[in-house]
Amino acid sequence: MHLDLSKPKALMQTKLEVMTDSLYHLSSPVETSEQSTEENTMYYRVELKDHIRVPPRFFGLDRPEAILKAVKQKYDGLIDPTLGVVIDVAQVKEIGEGIIIPGDGASYYDTTFELLTFQPELQEVLKGSIKDIADFGAFITLGPIDGMIHISQTMDDFVSFAKDKTLGGRDSKRSLRIGDQCKARVIAVSFKDVTNPKIGLTMRQPGLGRLDWIEAEEAPKTEAKEEKKDKKEKK
Repeated sequence: MHLDLSKPKALMQTKLEVMTDSLYHLSSPVETSEQSTEENTMYYRVELKDHIRVPPRFFGLDRPEAILKAVKQKYDGLIDPTLGVVIDVAQVKEIGEGIIIPGDGASYYDTTFELLTFQPELQEVLKGSIKDIADFGAFITLGPIDGMIHISQTMDDFVSFAKDKTLGGRDSKRSLRIGDQCKARVIAVSFKDVTNPKIGLTMRQPGLGRLDWIEAEEAPKTEAKEEKKDKKEKK
């Protein structure tokens, strides 16, 4: 996807779309053939165009290196309602002619570059680790930022909070602790305050929750399929 940052209105009105090879983990690209339809990463490769200011302290570097440093300085760690969270500058693709503005010792270049961003989408399912637990719910780490699961959304049960920072289900006897690996669905996203983006999640639905809960739920289904297959083979 291409966005022109020299036109702010276009940036705000353009919806991010996943490019053909744009799904990424933090360390390596995700092959779409291996990606479950019920589980998504939220990492995107986004192409942007912007006027990049290269300060005098970078003038001793080769132009491509100087511009890459300037882009990283401006975008690394940026939180934006449209882009989400910028993880890294992947590459600089095109560099236009440089200009100098009177009264400013820096040079400016029209630059096209590629970012790796974290952009959560509603209804996406993701894996994360429980970072903290409070009496109102649990916080789960989602890569660069954390999401929050309200206590009523941690499991399909009546849930109570214990002083040892655990959440327990009354009927299911399930418990949730710090460090547990879970799957959750995104039900709310807000970048209204870019210094504190909020992501709301749920684990009440089937196929969500602590990973061993999910495995226990799926085991009977797998056994039933195998029994049905064996009966067909015997016939």
